Amino acid sequence: MTIKIEIFASPGCSKCGHAKDVLRKLAQELGSDKIQWCEINVLDEIDHAVELGVLSTPSIAIDGELIYTSLPSTSKLRAELERRLNSDGNGGQV
Repeated sequence: MTIKIEIFASPGCSKCGHAKDVLRKLAQELGSDKIQWCEINVLDEIDHAVELGVLSTPSIAIDGELIYTSLPSTSKLRAELERRLNSDGNGGQV
């Protein structure tokens, strides 16, 4: 199973830079083959951002759904990613 993560960021935003660093580190720790992530410049992709409901940066969408409207703690983001990786399609129960 691969998780697709989109991080919506603004150019020059220090919080966005920190969010990307956190996500990069988590992806490496959990397995870069399991987590596919990309940075979305909110100014360049405003229609996509609005479609998902992004109102501020950094925001994080997982598998096409806006999950975080601000950067969560590293442990909270890790727990969510691990839950999704361990899910077998039965509501997270394995």
